[in-house]
Amino acid sequence: MSPRIGVVTFPGSLDDRDAQRAIRLAGAEAVALWHADHDLQGVDAIVLPGGFSYGDYLRPGAIAAVSPIMTEVVSAANAGMPVLGICNGFQVLVEAHLLPGGLIRNAHQQFIRRDQKLIVENASTAWTSEFEQGEEITIPLKNGDGGYIADAETLQRIEGEGLVAFRYAGVNPNGSLNDIAGLTNERGNVVGLMPHPEHAVEAGFGPDTPEAMRSGLDGAKFFTSAVQALAARV
Repeated sequence: MSPRIGVVTFPGSLDDRDAQRAIRLAGAEAVALWHADHDLQGVDAIVLPGGFSYGDYLRPGAIAAVSPIMTEVVSAANAGMPVLGICNGFQVLVEAHLLPGGLIRNAHQQFIRRDQKLIVENASTAWTSEFEQGEEITIPLKNGDGGYIADAETLQRIEGEGLVAFRYAGVNPNGSLNDIAGLTNERGNVVGLMPHPEHAVEAGFGPDTPEAMRSGLDGAKFFTSAVQALAARV
């Protein structure tokens, strides 16, 4: 039986259908979840997708973090369920205190869209196990509020405990401290990142590679990693 991975739709979500497709391509069943519900429908893992939940009013992710379904997501994450937050989903995870720090307006004050090189810093999480430590990958990036910040004590802790999941390579597109592009929690079941792996899962639609235009598939390993992690639990 295929694992069931839920994708939460908030008002303003843009990439929920893309995440669902990535999940199906990875061999799992995609389950649509609604922000106003308290029912996770028995899923085995959860994706919080990109977009502009609640129009980014107050702060990006701040209102979504207290939506009804997040009560269930937080409980499930604390119990060990794999949870992936992509872009706005990363902002939601930070606002819900499932990951440390905060995300602010890009340093240059402009929305940015680019194919971004990343270094895999932690390949031992539920969402990164099919990568190699130190591997360079290319994942599309699109955000206006992607600058990662944290106080000095928090930065020292996440660096010392290996909680940086991904780091920007080549260029820091948004002024994130320590070039941090993504984080994991201590348990390794919760991962958040600003780039969009769901946009690099299908030939003809991903980033350019030296082999061919639009052929980059690095994002697929996020979802196949989760499928493998869930299969190992059975």
